[in-house]
Amino acid sequence: MLIRLLRAHLRPYRRPLALVVVLQLVQTLATLYLPTLNADIIDKGVVSGDTGYIMRTGGVMLAIALVQITCAVIAVYFGARTAMALGRDVRSAIFNRVQDFSAREVGRFGTPSLITRTTNDVQQVQMLALMTFTMMVAAPIMGVGGIVMALNQDVKLSSLLLVSVPVLGVLIAVIISRMRSLFRLMQDRIDMINRILREQIGGVRVIRAFVRDRPEQERFAASNTALLEVSLGTGRLMALMFPTVMLVVNVSSVAVLWFGGHLINDGSMQIGALTAFLSYLMQIMMSVMMATFMFMMVPRAEVCAERIQEVLSTDSSVVPPAEPVRTLAVHGHLEFKDVEFRFPGAEEPVLSGIGLVARPGEITAIIGSTGSGKTTLLNLIPRLMDVTGGEVLVDGVDVRRLDPDVLSGAAAFVPQKPYLFSGTVASNLRYGKPDATDEELWHALEIAQGREFVERMDGGLDAKIDQGGTNISGGQRQRLAIARALVRRPEIYLFDDSFSALDYATDAALRSALAAETRDATVIIVAQRVSTIRHADRIVVLDEGRVVGVGTHHELMDTNGTYREIVLSQLTEQEAA
Repeated sequence: MLIRLLRAHLRPYRRPLALVVVLQLVQTLATLYLPTLNADIIDKGVVSGDTGYIMRTGGVMLAIALVQITCAVIAVYFGARTAMALGRDVRSAIFNRVQDFSAREVGRFGTPSLITRTTNDVQQVQMLALMTFTMMVAAPIMGVGGIVMALNQDVKLSSLLLVSVPVLGVLIAVIISRMRSLFRLMQDRIDMINRILREQIGGVRVIRAFVRDRPEQERFAASNTALLEVSLGTGRLMALMFPTVMLVVNVSSVAVLWFGGHLINDGSMQIGALTAFLSYLMQIMMSVMMATFMFMMVPRAEVCAERIQEVLSTDSSVVPPAEPVRTLAVHGHLEFKDVEFRFPGAEEPVLSGIGLVARPGEITAIIGSTGSGKTTLLNLIPRLMDVTGGEVLVDGVDVRRLDPDVLSGAAAFVPQKPYLFSGTVASNLRYGKPDATDEELWHALEIAQGREFVERMDGGLDAKIDQGGTNISGGQRQRLAIARALVRRPEIYLFDDSFSALDYATDAALRSALAAETRDATVIIVAQRVSTIRHADRIVVLDEGRVVGVGTHHELMDTNGTYREIVLSQLTEQEAA
């Protein structure tokens, strides 16, 4: 999976990668040639006392060292640039894929996990690429070249490599095989910490209101300790790896000195050759150590690549049409035809047999008990999720056949939990219509009953809004979200319990102004508060995912027991009448 991910995203960088390989090859060959020149200085210059030969050969060594340094610096520069570009591209690919996800796919992965995969997981793959381009490319060249040069110095002594290198490889393989499962567990534990941290930061008011500080601290501590235990397990294996490598390296060096000393004593080997052989042995072992360092990173990077690939290979259940419809003949006519929606693997559908019509110039209200499918029904219109049966038609065209831009322009959605982006009041209101004028913004705010509090804010339309709108109240967030939808002036307005945080007076004023503004549009309101929807042209009653009643307030009070029960739970008989 790691190779597949790297191959896919490194394809545009073949030229700089080829340059890195060439430069690493040159600098490695230069490194391999230096011990041979050093041996010549000892055997031909120092032993015979030839100072001129020492100076000439030393000058050649300096020139080669300069080439080596220059190639290494350039190779590291291009390798680092390519690795950083790889990280940027993978993050962008994950972000773009997540943007295409429906609520179903986002719920499957979970927000904390998607954040971890976009940040920490990509960073692990990026670091592996960086180390590969700066170190690992040179390691096999140095290892193979070192063996060749060692054989050139002495074949008999090189037989020691047949023992030390395989022993080192087996030991490293055993350690790495145990690290892979721990790294996957480590990424899962990081997901868990992210999830708990997001919950505690987002729910800090609830935690303090119920004085749950201590239990939440203990829950985070337990998750943190679980990550610590896994990290210690991987740390112990990492700590074991370097002493193992150094043990094999040192034992091999002692063996070379022992047998090499006997060869020098017999006259079959010179001191310079033994010095060069020791240098090549160290280079071979260094290449193995570099590979070892890489192998320590590979298991975790492979796990991260699998998690990244899971996101990239997941197709959204909301697929853009191959031949989209880009024009609509009628404007604002909405119809549900025998609609069914079922989550994957669920035994029962959330919605079943839904059939209703909403027309321009009418207000259609949807009411029902908690869990009856009201929000799910509304989410099907802008294709936040797709139906699993039946059709949702806008102006006679199935929403699955509509061009996404056309559908987005036709319907404005105000969610149950209004979300504002960091920026200003104006930037949030222009989110759906970037070219809206200040007059349009103030007009939308006036209808949404938000003009007064925006005028009091420092800067007015340019007043700062924190991420999520945390620096303003819940009611103010709702009014800005409603104004954001009004700025677009769509043909269909979708309000998902968007008035719940408003007081009765503001609610009444907003609905009165909204009725005049949207008189030619189709308005669908999901609400729990009866007073919000009692004057709607049509009220649809949902119960356990089915339509159990359609009519006006008075008709349903007389004929529908479910609606009557909901109304009387909020109003007296006299108020309801």
